[in-house]
Amino acid sequence: MKEIAKLLDNNRIWAQNVEKNIPGFFSKLESQHKPKFLWIGCSDSRVPADQLIGVMPGEVFVHRNISNQVINTDINLMCVLQYAVDVLKVKHIIVCGHYGCGGIDAVLKDQTPGLLAHWLENVKDLMERNRTPNLDDMCELNVKLQVRNLALNSIVRKAWDRGRSLYLHGWIYSIANGLIHDLCITRGGRHQEPEHIDLKRAAKTD
Repeated sequence: MKEIAKLLDNNRIWAQNVEKNIPGFFSKLESQHKPKFLWIGCSDSRVPADQLIGVMPGEVFVHRNISNQVINTDINLMCVLQYAVDVLKVKHIIVCGHYGCGGIDAVLKDQTPGLLAHWLENVKDLMERNRTPNLDDMCELNVKLQVRNLALNSIVRKAWDRGRSLYLHGWIYSIANGLIHDLCITRGGRHQEPEHIDLKRAAKTD
């Protein structure tokens, strides 16, 4: 159990350092929760939302699942989405995938046993429609599909109908260099809904 004890020790050291550098941080954090961002990302342990974008606790509301899927029948995600939009009133929803995603790779290799096959059914359909064997291309297409799913989601659409400033973003992260790339598919209202998924890989800028 030394590994677990080490985590608890790390937590104490982290909390002490934060309080030392920002006196009163935790007491202020306890009294308010007003993040501007909802992050929908992959469960991969190498893709921690707050560290990647350099924010402190309280600045980003996070939901993570295998291959950053947006599925309307996923009650967990739908509750997170509704809470973020209707209660927290976030301004930005970010879908962030990553290159080399294990879930996407499993679909490409037809190695999705049990529940994983059901969970990644949308990815399999996407692959069959586009016939792309390249893992990085599929990771980007997957992000674009999930942003499109968000743009068609009733929670998001109702917020837009009420005149809310709510923006959807599609990003992808490179574990190889630590950089996030904007796929340039931001949506800010019904009139900007994507009619199709652009099959061209977005240009990357470092």
